[in-house]
Amino acid sequence: MTTPQFTPRVFSGIQPSGGLTLGNYLGAIKRFVQMQEEGMETVYCMVDLHAVTVWQDPADLAKNTRELAAGFIASGISPEKSILINQSQVPEHAQLGWVFSCVARMGWMQRMTQFKDKAGKNAQNVSLGLFGYPALMAADILIYHATHVPVGEDQKQHLELTRDIATKFNHDYGVDFFPITEPVIEGAATRVMSLRDGSKKMSKSDPSDASRINMTDGADTIAKKIRKAKTDPDALPSEAAGLQDRPEARNLVNIYAALSEQSVDAVLADVGGQQFGAFKPQLAELAVSKLSPISNEMARLMADPGEIDRILAKGAVQAREITAPILAKTYEIMGMVR
Repeated sequence: MTTPQFTPRVFSGIQPSGGLTLGNYLGAIKRFVQMQEEGMETVYCMVDLHAVTVWQDPADLAKNTRELAAGFIASGISPEKSILINQSQVPEHAQLGWVFSCVARMGWMQRMTQFKDKAGKNAQNVSLGLFGYPALMAADILIYHATHVPVGEDQKQHLELTRDIATKFNHDYGVDFFPITEPVIEGAATRVMSLRDGSKKMSKSDPSDASRINMTDGADTIAKKIRKAKTDPDALPSEAAGLQDRPEARNLVNIYAALSEQSVDAVLADVGGQQFGAFKPQLAELAVSKLSPISNEMARLMADPGEIDRILAKGAVQAREITAPILAKTYEIMGMVR
């Protein structure tokens, strides 16, 4: 459990690699917005230092960082209520990342399944950063003494590593300085699947644009993609157990539940027995009503990148009021002459 001395604070980040999707919104950003209203300090980050573990075109990285910031703001993350930053403007992230790369053990890093997935058979040729970035991810969280991190199922292992690093640092130096951060995993659609294959996660890298809803899609495009989403011939069941071996049906019902802020069982109580010909138009109408205002506001913000840059610069100043003292104390604990 988190030690009571720590101020409740939420941190989470998304990599600005372009192509924000419905999966990012329902799996992460929507929850970020909710947590902003729950009485804890909230810090949300475009993790641009993580993005460069693989080569990035500089113009694309700048555009993608601003587009992600626009997506955060358009979805309801308020710069007046949350600290909104891009990681590279707060140098304490990288500085604590180096400290944690000295605390973490090689064996811990080698167990990271995401590295194995990304490196594949080419592990000797990927960047050292791709191997070591979980230490930077731990620093992203702990440089704020964050007590809670909203994460998807696929990030649980990284949060476990963060807890291991905090525990080892505290033990090695005989202190109770870093919190043991709690993961926050909840919601009907924490994992949104492809509209063309319900067994695969919705991804911006899928060659088929029809497989995903992009957060920049307009109303007509959103509705069209939902109408064409893959389904099966059976009617919808009246309870969640009936979706067990129906991945496409389960995905569409999960999306409806998350967008309408209902449980899956509550949705099925209303639509059970319907064919997809009747259900899809309801889902399309709901999705358009929730998502098209976000895409419209993103377009407005992207037309004035200076406004986004000012918001991120202000966020960096606010962030460093938290991070600079925590890094200074870390160095003092370690015996660094200040």
